[in-house]
Amino acid sequence: MAGWRRQRDQMVDMITSYAGERVLAAFRAVPRHRFLPEVAIDEVYRDQPVVTRRDESGLPISSSSQPAIMAVMLEQLDVREGQRVLEIGAGTGFNAALLGHLAGDTGSVVSVDIDQETVDTARKHLADTPNVTVVCGDGADGVPDGAPYDRLICTVGVWDISPSWRDQLAPAGRMVLPLDLRGVQRSVAFERDGDGWVSRSVEPCGFMRLRGRMAGPEVVRMVRPGLTLSLPDPHGLDPDRIGQLLDEPTNEQVTDLMVSGAEVFGGLSLWLAIHEPAWCVLNEHGHRWLAAAPVRMQPDTGMTAGVAGGDGLALLTKPDESAIGATGFGADGDVLTVRLLDHVRAWHAAGRPGTSGLCVKAVPPTTPADGGEVIDKTYTRLVISQT
Repeated sequence: MAGWRRQRDQMVDMITSYAGERVLAAFRAVPRHRFLPEVAIDEVYRDQPVVTRRDESGLPISSSSQPAIMAVMLEQLDVREGQRVLEIGAGTGFNAALLGHLAGDTGSVVSVDIDQETVDTARKHLADTPNVTVVCGDGADGVPDGAPYDRLICTVGVWDISPSWRDQLAPAGRMVLPLDLRGVQRSVAFERDGDGWVSRSVEPCGFMRLRGRMAGPEVVRMVRPGLTLSLPDPHGLDPDRIGQLLDEPTNEQVTDLMVSGAEVFGGLSLWLAIHEPAWCVLNEHGHRWLAAAPVRMQPDTGMTAGVAGGDGLALLTKPDESAIGATGFGADGDVLTVRLLDHVRAWHAAGRPGTSGLCVKAVPPTTPADGGEVIDKTYTRLVISQT
C-alpha cells in the first residue's frame, strides 16, 4: 500500500494527453484505491476499467471506468468552481469524487443510480466528501430537487436524451453523454442550440448501457464466458445462435488495405453503425476467442465489428500486421463477408472518416433533417455530419 502514490503518479502520467491540468490535478488529489478497496493496488492504478458487479448472466453492470476515458469526459464537461453537477450512474463513487474536487467547496455534485447496492457502496466510499450526495432512482428522471444544474454527465451509455435532463439543466449548461449512434457510442458534449442541442466536442468511448425506463432496444448477450455480443437490432438473427456460428467458419477474404486498430475503433465502426443496419460488435475479455480481432486493448481484451443476419455472421479480422479482411461464419457467411468488405472499401474511398470533425445535432423528432445522416430516437432526431 505504501507505494500507491508512485503508481498513481505513473497512471496520471499515462493520461496527460487526454486532459488539462485541472482534471489531472483531480486525479492526483483523489486516490482511486479508496473506491476499489478489494482490488490489488497494481490493478487499481492501471489505465483500465475495473468491473465491480455483474448480473446473473455474467454481464458487467457496474465498474470503475478507464481513467483515460474519465479524463476525456471530464475535460469535455469543463466543471468550474462553484457549479452544481448532476451525474447519472454512481459506479464506485470515484467519478463523483473527481467532480466534487473540480466543483470545489462552493459547488456540489448529485449522483443518481438505479441500483440500491451500488448507491450504498458509493455512499460509503464518499463518506468524507461532503459536497457529493448519492441518491437512488432512475437516472432517466434526473434529480429535480437539486435543479437547475450547470453541468450534467452520464457515466453509462444512453440511447436517447431524456427530457428530464433538458429541463433540469440550466440554460447555459453543458451535458456530456456516451450517446448511442446506432450501436456505437461517442462521448458528446452538448450545449443548447434553439430547441435542440449541438455538439461542442465528440470523442470515442464505450460504456455499459443505461438501465431503467429509457434503456435502449439493443441486445447485449454473453455468448460465451468472456465474449459479449452487441446487436443494435437482431434483424431476425437469434443472438443465442452466435456462439454456434463461431464454430462454423467458412472462409476468410483479405483486402489490400492496411487499417489500424485505432481506425477500426474510431472510424470504421462508426461508418458501419451509420450505414449498415445489421452491424454488430463482439468484445472479448480473458480469452482469445477472437485471435485476429483488429482492436486489441490488452493482450486478453479485444474487439471486432461485423454484420449479422439470416443464418450467418461476418467479422473483421486483422492477423498480426497484415491487411484488414473478414471471416464468414455459417450458411450466409460468404455473402455477409462480401457485404462487410464492401463497407470497408467504401469507408476507405470516402477518406476514412472518423470521430474527428464529427458534428452531432439533437433536434425535436419532427424537425426536418437538413443535411447529414439521420438517426431517429424517441425524444430526439440525431443529425450527424462531418465538418
